[in-house]
Amino acid sequence: MDVLSIKGITKYYGKICALNNVSFTIPAGSVYGILGPNGSGKTTLLGIIMNILKQNSGSFELLGESPVSHVRRRVGTLLETPNFYHYLSGEKNLRIAAAIKQKGENQIEDVLKKVDLYNRRHSKFSSYSLGMKQRLAIASCLLPDPEVLVFDEPTNGLDPVGISEIRELILSLAAQGKTIIMASHLLDEVEKVCSHVAILKYGNLLTAGKADEVLVNEDIVEVGAKNMDILENILKTFPGVSQVKKSGNFLQAFFPVGMARMEEINRFCLDNGLILNHLILKKKSLEALFLELTNN
Repeated sequence: MDVLSIKGITKYYGKICALNNVSFTIPAGSVYGILGPNGSGKTTLLGIIMNILKQNSGSFELLGESPVSHVRRRVGTLLETPNFYHYLSGEKNLRIAAAIKQKGENQIEDVLKKVDLYNRRHSKFSSYSLGMKQRLAIASCLLPDPEVLVFDEPTNGLDPVGISEIRELILSLAAQGKTIIMASHLLDEVEKVCSHVAILKYGNLLTAGKADEVLVNEDIVEVGAKNMDILENILKTFPGVSQVKKSGNFLQAFFPVGMARMEEINRFCLDNGLILNHLILKKKSLEALFLELTNN
């Protein structure tokens, strides 16, 4: 089952295209990272999903339905830090949050334990570290036990200890069956916690899929020729290739990141008497893709 299905979402701010025909699906139980630098459209996309913004065109389904209010109540959202009262304890702040939502008051003790703040529940919010404040914000999202959690830059501004705490919390919530959608500009964060990833660049979807496919640590070149057996033998002797395997009607040659030289592959095959009829760079590593994002 897909928790979220996005179909052709486009959003303009005046003449500026913030999202351009973006489409992908988020499966249930996944930790789905939406990765991109500032200005790539991540927050705009989350705002549309949560009905804060309206798209110019396209549509989406949330939990198998049109995004009506009763569906959104099944989603916990952290798009910005809640306005907690600094002079109140963490527990009292959550009681206020539950009262506003009119749900979840009987779950406060449980969510404090989930975010590892139970022993500090009576401490004033002002005494919390940045990481603890962010965990309390996530605790507020967990009232009243949503199926889906949506986070925008959940580790933004935190020190390494705080980042580690939030990372472990996200993995723990995922292990409990929550679907988590998180926007981030941090490559390391996405690599360490996400099962799936989509990469946005200036509002365009660059790639999307399972993390173990998108986050490949090699460049992959897809190659084709009239005689595939001869091609396979030639490619296996090409300098730098780590493996060659069949993929549909073509062969895939794997190289260390940045070492796939398309002109050299073509010339090498010609020198060995074989003309290629198909030669494309199929997939780059996430690091290479992210460098492409941030350098343009």
